[in-house]
This record gives sequence, structure tokens and C-alpha cells, in this order.
Amino acid sequence: MKTLIATVPIALLIAVSPALVSAQTAAKPVAKTAAKKNHKPSQSAQKAVEEATPIDDDPAVKLSDADLEVAKKVYTGDIPCELGATVHITPHKREGFFIVRAGIQRFRMHPVESRTGAIRLEDPVGGAMWLQLGNKSMLMSQRMGKRLADDCMNPAQAAVNEALKKNPMPSLLEPLPPVKVAAPAAAATVGVTPAAVPSAAPSAPPAPAAAQPAAAEMPAAPASGPATK
Repeated sequence: MKTLIATVPIALLIAVSPALVSAQTAAKPVAKTAAKKNHKPSQSAQKAVEEATPIDDDPAVKLSDADLEVAKKVYTGDIPCELGATVHITPHKREGFFIVRAGIQRFRMHPVESRTGAIRLEDPVGGAMWLQLGNKSMLMSQRMGKRLADDCMNPAQAAVNEALKKNPMPSLLEPLPPVKVAAPAAAATVGVTPAAVPSAAPSAPPAPAAAQPAAAEMPAAPASGPATK
């Protein structure tokens, strides 16, 4: 009997353990997915992710309506970059396509779906990528394995970059500041009606005591003994 009682809990644990492990394993992707939805990556994280994302090698591209909407947000013109470089972006005759030039490099790019929500242009033939963030842009050749231009800013991006320098975005690792909530009135909290405040008017003076009647005068007592002649 003792052997049977001791082996029953062990058998139950062996039977339940796989279910617990599978439940924990299934919960991890859900938690990661929720974290990705709740937290938007920072500018530097977006840049790192897009830089590591390979370029599509299919030159036969058909742009969707979503791609055409992204193309409307691409900054065009001469965009100054670091080290005195300049990137020239001009719209192509085909809607949604752009000609991107940096020095002697020339690329024919089109918008693609981005993993981080940033604006991304690609040239499948040239193996190059143009990444446009809120505060700066960059041109990279994945075929050559290097950046052709970095920290490129048009006037709108330069304004955002200056604003971020003065008010940097908080890190996701830092705790949120405490929320201050106004304390409700004490009477409303306990649900008691406050006592009436006494009137400030002076009270009437107390009435004088009623005058008591004076005690009756007693007649003088007669002299004892006969009067002397």
C-alpha cells in the first residue's frame, strides 16, 4: 500500500508535465507578439532591422495600392547627408518609382513593405536600399555590403532631429513616471454629510435673574424689665 500511494503522485506528475511544458511554450510567442504590438521600435532599432532585411531579387515588380500610397510620402529633391554627400531623388516616369543617385551610383527604386513601418525603397537589380525615417534617411548597397550615404536629412527631417535632441524619446527599459491622481474630498470619500457650521452672529446675552423681594423688617424686640423713673 505504501508503495502504491508513493507512486501515484509521481505518475500524475509525469502525465501532467508535457501539458505544462507545451502551455509555457505556447505562451512565449503570444507574449512576444503582444510586446511587438504595444511597443513601436525606436529610430535606431528600425534602421538596424531594415538594414539587415535582404532586398527582393525580383525585378518584375507590380506595385499595389498600398505601395503607391507609400510612394506619396517619399521625400524628393537634393537631400544633404553626412561628410558632404548628397542624395538626389527624382520621380520616375512610372508611377511609384524613383531614380536615386549618390555620386556615380544610380538606382531605380520602388517602395516595398517594411518590417518596421518605415518608408523603404529597393532596387532589386542594383541591390540597393533607401530607408527613410522620421529624423533621417540612409542609402545602402547590400551587394557591396556598405552604406553609400548616411544621416541624410531634408528640412522636415532636420526639424524632427533637432526636436529629438531637445526632448529625446524615453527608453522602453525605463519605468514610467508615477501618475498623480487628485485625492477626492474627505466628505465625499466616507459618504458623510459635513456638520453644519455654527453661525458667526453673537448670541443674545443671558436674561438677568429676577429680582428677589427684600426680606421683611422685623420689629424691634421690647426692652426687658420696667422702665426707670
